[in-house]
Amino acid sequence: MKGIGADGEYWAALAQGKLKMQRCAGCGTWNWPAVWRCGECGGWEQVWEEVAPQGRVYSWTRSWYDFGGPRDLSVPYVSVVVELDGVGDKRLLGTLEGGEPAIGLPVTAVVRASEFEGEALLSLRWSPSPTQTAKEA
Repeated sequence: MKGIGADGEYWAALAQGKLKMQRCAGCGTWNWPAVWRCGECGGWEQVWEEVAPQGRVYSWTRSWYDFGGPRDLSVPYVSVVVELDGVGDKRLLGTLEGGEPAIGLPVTAVVRASEFEGEALLSLRWSPSPTQTAKEA
């Protein structure tokens, strides 16, 4: 997957069970969605750094229809937008497994590969972090 679009490294890392985010080598700005050129300083050199798959629920919604998605995602399911820790205000999408969703809920992700129409579909599955609750944050 490396070299396929600006976000190829993101998908290659997910395939290895890791989360990597793009950062400008010149000014250090985190970029997401991935870019070829930094919008902050104009630099062309971007690096990919492994980051902890941890953050807080920024937004969520519960879906009662499967929309033809992977069969291992049972209905109803909760989609979450998670603001990652330590990478500015960058956010990623995934699904919540276990627990009730709440804005500010600390969560940790694992990478899952589901089969969808004969291909592996990589996604982040978020779970409430065991060490902290949203009220403690």
